Amino acid sequence: MTPYVSRNNPYGEDKVTEACSLFGMMDRSGRRFSGEDIIRAIANMHDRGNGLGGGFAAYGIYPGYADALAFHVMFEEKRHQYEVEEFLKSHFKLIMDEEIPTRTTRGVTRPPVLWRYFLEVEPENLGGLAEEDYVVEKVMAINSTIEGAFVFSSGKNMGVFKGVGYPEDIGRFFRLEEYEGYIWTAHGRFPTNTPGWWGGAHPFNILDWTVVHNGEISSYGTNRRFLEMYGYHCTMQTDTEVMAYAVDLLIRKHGLPVEMAAKVMAAPLWSEIDRMPEKERETHTILRQVYSSLLMNGPFTVVIAHQGEMIGLTDRIRLRPLTVGVKGPMLYLSSEESAIRLICRDLEKAWSPMGGEPIIGRLGESLPAEAALKEELVASKRGGA
Repeated sequence: MTPYVSRNNPYGEDKVTEACSLFGMMDRSGRRFSGEDIIRAIANMHDRGNGLGGGFAAYGIYPGYADALAFHVMFEEKRHQYEVEEFLKSHFKLIMDEEIPTRTTRGVTRPPVLWRYFLEVEPENLGGLAEEDYVVEKVMAINSTIEGAFVFSSGKNMGVFKGVGYPEDIGRFFRLEEYEGYIWTAHGRFPTNTPGWWGGAHPFNILDWTVVHNGEISSYGTNRRFLEMYGYHCTMQTDTEVMAYAVDLLIRKHGLPVEMAAKVMAAPLWSEIDRMPEKERETHTILRQVYSSLLMNGPFTVVIAHQGEMIGLTDRIRLRPLTVGVKGPMLYLSSEESAIRLICRDLEKAWSPMGGEPIIGRLGESLPAEAALKEELVASKRGGA
């Protein structure tokens, strides 16, 4: 009898086309919770990765330094740290610094030097720049000009923790069960076209924006060249980096709503735009013309987060999976529904969104799908009465 695997893989191909695992969870009431559950959830999708990258982003974890920038920096060697610290002291006010707490973990080997710095921007240093633009400029300077040093997290009251290994090992290595945040995102990596190294693991970050990604950005070259015109430099050797800079440019610098930024990155097909009502057709045509170089071609699912929001988005024809789950104020985004149900067995609703449809969780707000769910429950109760 032909083995099951052969029947479903007749050509003997071993390329994984839907790998990488994503998970995000947010308490929209603002309640903070530990990283324990997200480690369990991403570990449930262990077989989607190959041990060459794992990482997490967490929001609300530094309440004692909530107004300070938290720079997480990795150094290939200790000698690279001196140059970065001199740079930071000349451009920021240093409040506190320390080694990022870690523990010896099987599966995590040869880590770089990992340090965090809590910083303030002094107004006299801005030279007419907005504080956020100043910070982006300095992060880009460190990452592109100082050898052996990478700023991999640069927001306020949040942090990125990532490295080479399976995500559950990275989570234990960074002792994430000891932190509490109201948004957590996680990634298990299966790199196909780019190297597996500590800086190239997900999430990717600038300011408080973070992105985890499953898929491939085949438009990377075009996207990168467009972003370089605005001062962003891609130094992490992976296509996903453009996503983080694109959302910063579109939403923070250019002021686009999240929903409109999603239509730039996962734009509707021209045939779909042609069928839209006139006003909507005009808006989408302008977006396609102005931001044609930020259209993200290729299969992708991303979970994007920043202070107060968590966003799930797939490419316009949904070539990578995304499942949404809700229970009370909790919003879950995952590559697989099983990971959600592992940590929340009594979901109120779970579904797969349409391609290019952003799922946006905001502090204090419900999703449109939840309003529909409540209407269904009310209707069913009336029917029963």
